[in-house]
Amino acid sequence: MDDLSAPLEEAGVARAVAEAHAAGEPLLVEGGGSKRAALRPVQAARSLSLRNLSGITFYRPQEMVISARAGTPIPEIEAALAEKGQLLIAEPPDPRPLFGGRAAATLGGTVAANLSGPRRINGGAMRDHVLGVRFVNGEGEVLRSGGRVLKNVTGLDLCKLLSGSHGTLGVMTEITLKVLPASEATATLAVRVPDLRQGVGALSAALGSPFGVSAAAILPDGHATLGLDGVLAVVRLEDFSESVRYRAERLREALGLYGALALIEGEDSRALWRAVRDAAPLDAVPEEAVWRVSVRPSAAPGLAGALRRDFGAKLLLDWGGGLVWVAGPATEAAHAAVMRAALAAGGTFLLFRGPEPLRAAVPVIPEEVPALAALSQRVKAALDPRGILNPGRLRAA
Repeated sequence: MDDLSAPLEEAGVARAVAEAHAAGEPLLVEGGGSKRAALRPVQAARSLSLRNLSGITFYRPQEMVISARAGTPIPEIEAALAEKGQLLIAEPPDPRPLFGGRAAATLGGTVAANLSGPRRINGGAMRDHVLGVRFVNGEGEVLRSGGRVLKNVTGLDLCKLLSGSHGTLGVMTEITLKVLPASEATATLAVRVPDLRQGVGALSAALGSPFGVSAAAILPDGHATLGLDGVLAVVRLEDFSESVRYRAERLREALGLYGALALIEGEDSRALWRAVRDAAPLDAVPEEAVWRVSVRPSAAPGLAGALRRDFGAKLLLDWGGGLVWVAGPATEAAHAAVMRAALAAGGTFLLFRGPEPLRAAVPVIPEEVPALAALSQRVKAALDPRGILNPGRLRAA
C-alpha cells in the first residue's frame, strides 16, 4: 500500500488529497523538496511528496514530445533527451547551487514554479512548452488537461494555470512537454563594457541583430574561471558549426563598438551558460537571501544601482537584462529595498531563497490588483474549494 506522504502511484496522490479535503486539513505539496527555502513557508497538518511518482512514461523523439511523472528528476529527463540529440527548450535551472542539498529538481516542481533559464529570451517560458498535464484537484479528483499534440486550444488552459501556481491549484502527477533538437555547436561572445548601462546596450544590439542570439546576460564581476574581469556582456549563438562561426564573426563587428571582445567556444561556452542558468556567478553565500526581479531591460541598470547603494547587492543579469538576480542580507530592510526598487522600475519581484522567519514575515511576491485578485480567488475556489493545497505559499492567508 502507498505511503500517503510519498505515494508510488497517482491513485495514492488522489487518496491523500481526498483525505485532507475531507478532514479540511492543510496539505503541504512538494516534488523532491529541492526548493523548500523558496516563497512562504506552508504550515500544514499533512505533507505530500511526489518524489516516488517517477519515470518517463512516453517519449517519441520523432514527434519531439515527452511525458513523465511529476517526481521524475530533471537530470533523468535531460539524459534521455540527450541520447536522441534533444533538449528541454526552457533550459530550467538546477536549484542545488542556490539551495544546497543533493535533491535534484523534479519535473513537477520545475513546472509548478515555471522556472526557465537563459533560453527564455527566444525559446519561451517553461509553461509555453507544457502540452498536457494530469493532476489531482483539491477534492482528490484526477483530471486531465491538454494532450500529446502541438495544437491544443480547447477550453480553459489549465496547463498554463498550473504552471507557476506552486502547487496551490492542483497536484500535477504527469506532464507532457514539447522538446527540440539540441544544437551541434555553441559559441559565446563576451564584451568588456564600462558599466551595466552599456552592457544592456550591447545585449540589446545583439538581440536586435539578425544573428539568432539564444541567450544574453551580464556578469558584473567578470568570469574568473576564464580569466575575464570587469563587467562582461555575454551572448550565446547556437546551431550548426558553420552557422555559428559565420554569425559570431558578423556579430563581432556590431559588438566591437561597445568594448574589447573575447570568443568562448565549445565546452567552455556550455559551462558558462550552465553557471548563468543556475545563478552561480551571483556567488550567494548560504546566509544571504536571493531575489529574482523582472523588469524592462532598460530599467535594470537603475534598479541595480539602487540596490547596490541600499545594501551592496550582488547582481547577475539574464534575459537581456530583463531578469535581475539579487543576493544580499536576509533582512526585512533589504527585502523592503528590493520591493521599492522593483516598484520604481515598474517590475515584479520574487523572494527566491531566504530563511523561514523572513519568508513568513514579508510579501514574497507583489500584491495583485483587485480585479486579478478576484479572478485568482474564483479559480482557486473552483479547483481547491476548501483551500487545502499549499495554503499561504504565495500570500499570507
